Amino acid sequence: MYIKMKNNLSFIKFINNSLINLPTPLNIKLTWNMGSLLGICLIIQLISGLFLAFRYSPDINLAFKSINLIMNESWNGFLIRNIHANGASLFFLFIYIHIGRGIYYKSFLFKNTWIIGTLILLLLMMSAFMGYVLPWGQMSFWGSTVITNLMSSIPYFGNSLVQWIWGGFSINNPTLTRFFCIHFIMPFIILMLTMIHIFFLHFTGSNNPLGINSNMMKIKFNPFFTIKDLMGLMVMIIMLIFMIIWLPYFFMDSDNFILANPMVTPVHIQPEWYFLFAYSILRAIPSKLGGVIALMMSIMILFFIPFMNLSKMKSNQFYYLSKLNFWFFFINNILLTWIGMQPVEMPFIFIGQMLSIFYFMFYFLSPIIDLLTDKIIN
Repeated sequence: MYIKMKNNLSFIKFINNSLINLPTPLNIKLTWNMGSLLGICLIIQLISGLFLAFRYSPDINLAFKSINLIMNESWNGFLIRNIHANGASLFFLFIYIHIGRGIYYKSFLFKNTWIIGTLILLLLMMSAFMGYVLPWGQMSFWGSTVITNLMSSIPYFGNSLVQWIWGGFSINNPTLTRFFCIHFIMPFIILMLTMIHIFFLHFTGSNNPLGINSNMMKIKFNPFFTIKDLMGLMVMIIMLIFMIIWLPYFFMDSDNFILANPMVTPVHIQPEWYFLFAYSILRAIPSKLGGVIALMMSIMILFFIPFMNLSKMKSNQFYYLSKLNFWFFFINNILLTWIGMQPVEMPFIFIGQMLSIFYFMFYFLSPIIDLLTDKIIN
């Protein structure tokens, strides 16, 4: 009994030190709210996805019908499905802001936290891709066909790898079943990695806009920052309600409301908006293998950022060239997303190639600019 009470007290003390009395830098901004909002998004996606799984049938003859059944016949099924679909868009919006803030204020210097976060991003993108296949509409089928076929560019065993993923010689019932299983399990893996991410964050402490040691200027997380987080949560809920009530299909492709037909190819195959920047980089390379490598490196390069830093300063707050470089990178990503929506023809091909070059140039120029600025200042 004594041991049980001691364990309970230890757990309460851990929660108290992690969420209530956690020492937090006094000067962090609203962009630091994204972490808590991402946690809420993950919980929303887990709960809504669980309810959708009760009525979904991972069979190519039933999947599309089961989605219609959820939308039209199930009690509040349309609401749950729209929350899940639009919640994914909010999830990626917040995680891109979260990563952008980390790059701008050099949070990547906390290497363990950053690497786990990047791994979470990769798993999230994988889970979102597999979830996009599940409705079994035209864009789901052809989008998954295009993306999985990219692996055939791998020398020697590429074709065998594609057939192994498909479970046959084309995307069929085994593919849909295994995609559904992986999509269902993946969020729980992400949840576990999120806990590790938070553990490392609490172990090292949060970064702050000035990039200085803030041990002498920290305050308790509660109530000062819980109020900020609650305000961010209210804004997120308002955004989600607006999306699911007024614009529930704004981010969905109209072709995905048509049953998948292997004999009819859509005029313009494109992924969801949050993958368009990477899709533009893929299209920019004429070589299939080169495009796949560029696509993978557009995300994998985030793993190497902590080891590329050459500056002594731990924030870009006072580095005006670095700030200019970052906002140029931000605009470049928006343009890459726009290019991904356009047909594969001139001048969009050329523009996409230039933007792809600028995308990778940012990661290599940033440490050089910081180093030069350091030398000028010192």
